[in-house]
Amino acid sequence: MSFSIRRVVTGHDANGKACISIDEPVSNIAPLREGATATVIWITEGFPVDNDVPGDGAQRKVATAHPNGSVFRVIEYAPGVTPRNHRTDSIDYAVVLSGEIDMDLDGSEVHLKAGDVLVQRGTIHNWINRGTEPCVIAFVLIASRPVQAAGHALHATG
Repeated sequence: MSFSIRRVVTGHDANGKACISIDEPVSNIAPLREGATATVIWITEGFPVDNDVPGDGAQRKVATAHPNGSVFRVIEYAPGVTPRNHRTDSIDYAVVLSGEIDMDLDGSEVHLKAGDVLVQRGTIHNWINRGTEPCVIAFVLIASRPVQAAGHALHATG
């Protein structure tokens, strides 16, 4: 990952006073596939979220999405990133932080650039970086029921 992210997490001290619990550059950086690298910022379990759960939410194990919670991650897509068509059982909020990228939706494409936001609603998709610079996107994935189309559930895949 060619960028650095400072993660600041708030909490409360023993007296209930608001404080900073974590203030650090992220270190849990991992490859997803050729040309895609990610860091998990935080994971929650259940709804409503319990803000009293101790520990570092970024250290919990998670797949792409969490079936009963949320995932906040940042991904860097290098030019020529290996394709991955996939769908998640989640609603995803994405903000393009830097660079440009194309999102393929079953053969239809949309071009996104820094400052664009996306609401991804369980569609099968793939990220394509045809540029010369990495594209960095922040994602928040929140568990959802599978999408229903033509009387059938379209479950997570890929």
